[in-house]
Formats: sequence, C-alpha cells, structure tokens
Amino acid sequence: MDLSRLCGERPIVQAPLAGGATTPDLVAAVSAAGGLGSLPAGYLTADAFGARIAEVRGLGTRTFAVNLFVPSPSRSPECDDELAAYRSELAEESDRLGVEVGPARYDDDDWDAKVDLLVEARVPVVSFTFGCPSEEVLTRLRAVGSATVVTVTTVAEALTAVARGADGVCAQGVEAGGHRAVFDPDHGEDRPLAELLRDVVRAVDVPVIAAGGIMDGADVAAVLSSGAAAAQSGTAFLRCPESGAQPVHKAALADPDFTETSLTCAFTGRPARGLTNRFILDHRDAPRAYPQVHHMTKPLRAAASRAADPEGMALWAGTGFRRARELPAGELVAVLRDEAIQAGASL
Repeated sequence: MDLSRLCGERPIVQAPLAGGATTPDLVAAVSAAGGLGSLPAGYLTADAFGARIAEVRGLGTRTFAVNLFVPSPSRSPECDDELAAYRSELAEESDRLGVEVGPARYDDDDWDAKVDLLVEARVPVVSFTFGCPSEEVLTRLRAVGSATVVTVTTVAEALTAVARGADGVCAQGVEAGGHRAVFDPDHGEDRPLAELLRDVVRAVDVPVIAAGGIMDGADVAAVLSSGAAAAQSGTAFLRCPESGAQPVHKAALADPDFTETSLTCAFTGRPARGLTNRFILDHRDAPRAYPQVHHMTKPLRAAASRAADPEGMALWAGTGFRRARELPAGELVAVLRDEAIQAGASL
C-alpha cells in the first residue's frame, strides 16, 4: 500500500480507540465516506481481533487501518511496592462499587499472535502505539503489502521509527484524548501538536499524520497546511451513533459539569487524557506501571460503567471535546471535508 497516495485520497483518519469505542460499524462508515477507518487491537485476544477484521471486511470495507499496542517492558521489582500501595489506595473505590481490585498482572497484549495474524490478513495499513516495533516486524508487514505507521510524540521517536523502516509516522500532540503514545512514559515530552508537527515534518521524509485536538475542518486544514499528509481524530467521532462509547461517556462530552481534561495514570498506569472526574482527582499519584494498573482498575471501571457513574469511569477525551458533534460517522467525514475546503485546504 502506497501510504502517501492513500493519505492524499483519504486525508481524514478516524483514530483507533481501544476498549470498545471503535466498532467495526464505525470503521466501515468512515471508510465508506472517504475517510480512513481504524480498528484497534488493544485489549483483544488475537482471535477476537481477527473476528473484528472479518466483520469490517464483511461490511464491504477494503481500505482501512488497524492499530497494535507495542508491548511495554516489564517493570523492576521496586514496582511491586508501588502497586501494593496503589491497591491500598483503591480500597475506597472498591468498597464504594462492591467489587475487588483486579490482579496487578503483566501481559504483552497477545503481541506475537497479532503480528502473525496481520501477516496473514494483509490489512492495508498497520499502525502502532506505545513504542516502535522491530525492523523485522515492519519488514514482515511491508512484504505482504501493508503500509506501517508508528505513532510518535517526539522527533527522536519519529527518527527511530523511520530508521527501522516505518512507511509513515503519526505525530501525536499533547491535546489528544486517550493514551499518550510516548515510547517511554518515564521520559516523555508533552508538546502541542503545532510545534511537534512542524519539527517532525522537517525531520523525516515519510508521510506524517497529525493527531491531537483535531475536531473540525478548520483544524484539518491547519495541519495539512503545516505539512501533514492527513489529519487523525478520535474524540470527534465519539458521539457518532456508530461509536461504541458508553452512553454516559457520550453524554459527559456535552455535560457542562465537565469543563476540562487531565493527563492521568490513574486508570491504566500510562499517561492518558480524559475528562477530569473524581477518580482522576483522587489518584493523582498513581504509579506508571502499564498494564498492571490497567488490570487492577478494570473491575472498578466496569462497575462504574454498570452503575452509570461518570465519576468513576475513564472518560477519554481530547482538549477539544466540547466541539464533538452528534452526527453519523459518514456525515461527519463529509462535514469535516467541506469545512476544511472552506478553510482553504486542497483535498
């Protein structure tokens, strides 16, 4: 797959939102409207992920992307003490919701099996977050016709991705909702998209997709005029009927009681941006230990969701969340295109 040509034909990319927000229906609707729908593999087994790919293709979609979590390195033994302390800190949430804190376990998100699956599936675009895969993995995917994209938060990360053979990079600004893509959460940079995009475009000679705070066509036009090959947004699609986001999550995006977003490690142990709620405020010093913290809080988040309690849920959202529109995904892609053209973009 020629990534440069694909971005030229489909300059609006729907971000792969793991955890249920991105459904096969959303991916299919975005791609059918001329955007690039993206299917997340995060938190799924390889078999479940394969079934999602089959479902997308069963809806008649041929051009789409998928996204994988690059495994985090295992933590040092000292992390056990931090996790034990956090378990005690979560006791109040556990009592409130009537569920136990989950096990602080490590896993690699079925990485090897998912890579093998994608070599067989020959998906047009495969993107990565939380790190850069090996040159061997990128080469295997390119050999079967998949274009590869690595999500980056610094110029150094972008250079690493290109050196290993990535066909493109996705520059993620600090405004983005959900998880920061930073390779090493202990040594990350939180740069606004405008600054990061400028520097990454200058540093690499591959297509650069821009992500972070992109909510309308004017935002799309702005990043394209700054050298991006395409604009990626996730929060803008959360209120679409095809989105699998919880109704409470969708409602919170328009709720005047939620006024800001925060970066937090409280839910998963990796920096992520969501609507500021009680859980975030009560656990500001959560350890940076992914995926252990993710597994610890998973039962708590599920219970809060069942209780329709937005104060205990991970309400992932970017800084522009208030501009999210309740439109069918295909219609939203068309509106974004029209707005971008009106703002001066050449699509």
